Amino acid sequence: MCEFTAKDYKKGQPRWCPGCGDHFFLASLHKAMAEIGVAPWDIAVISGIGCSSRLPHYMNTYGMNTIHGRSAAIATGCKVANPNLTVWQVSGDGDGLAIGGNHFIHANRRNINLNMILLNNRIYGLTKGQYSPTSPRGFVSKSSPYGTVEDPFCPAELCFGARGHFFARAVATDAAGTVDILKAAYNHKGASVCEILQNCVIFNHGTHESVYTKEGRAKNAIYLEHGKPMLFGENNEFGLMQEGFGLKVVKLGENGITEKDILVHDAHCEDNTLQLKLALMQGPDFPIALGVIRDVEAPTYDDGVYAQLEEISSQKNYHNFEELLLTNDTWEVK
Repeated sequence: MCEFTAKDYKKGQPRWCPGCGDHFFLASLHKAMAEIGVAPWDIAVISGIGCSSRLPHYMNTYGMNTIHGRSAAIATGCKVANPNLTVWQVSGDGDGLAIGGNHFIHANRRNINLNMILLNNRIYGLTKGQYSPTSPRGFVSKSSPYGTVEDPFCPAELCFGARGHFFARAVATDAAGTVDILKAAYNHKGASVCEILQNCVIFNHGTHESVYTKEGRAKNAIYLEHGKPMLFGENNEFGLMQEGFGLKVVKLGENGITEKDILVHDAHCEDNTLQLKLALMQGPDFPIALGVIRDVEAPTYDDGVYAQLEEISSQKNYHNFEELLLTNDTWEVK
């Protein structure tokens, strides 16, 4: 097997604003692909339209810029037509969840073997600063000068509601955390969704400020690992416990609480109730959950399609067009 480096997946000079989260994510994607080890010529990167959707131009792989919101549809066709390709689909929060929202939910529902990346900066960047489906209520933008009167999508909630089987989250500036979830997404068979929290320095600067630095993540984030207790804080001094049907934050050592009292993360549990609660946590009372939140095996769409083709084909008297022509009565015209 060939060994690859991040350089083998690089191409061109990225044209994003200095400081854009896309730069950080692209570097992590190159590194993750090198560690995964799939050859560049066995990979396709499919995007829609938007700042994030320029990404295929900077990948030394097969790639395609599709039209706005349609990357999941094209990626689906790509994977079904050539199941040997590793397909990465890249969307922004506007591109992927507004006009592309229908494709997003059905790709999850069908459980197509795609690695779906959602770069979430809570704004439309390429079209100059309109609010997006993940912008918070009251957000002031060029298309909402008096503040939005809408509640936003939570990508995890949308994924889970569409019967999604894999959801992970990372911060663009956290290279190690991003690489970890990208590798986990690749190893998951079926539709995987990785939400990347990133900054738009021009139109929505500081939107993920609480976790955008290493120090901020130490205070305001929890890294979830399957089979590990849910501890967080600068010295792992806090943890999560169940309280009724919800969660509560506790401090170790107070009221006799020890690590044994802390919930253990189960990413493989088919019941997504607790996983969804973790995905929906947000400050100031709760940390933001990072890492692999849900990772459950299930039948995939593409495997189902090919199994069906084999089954039906085995029952037919013909297996190609020439055999089809000879199946029924034939006549020779002289």
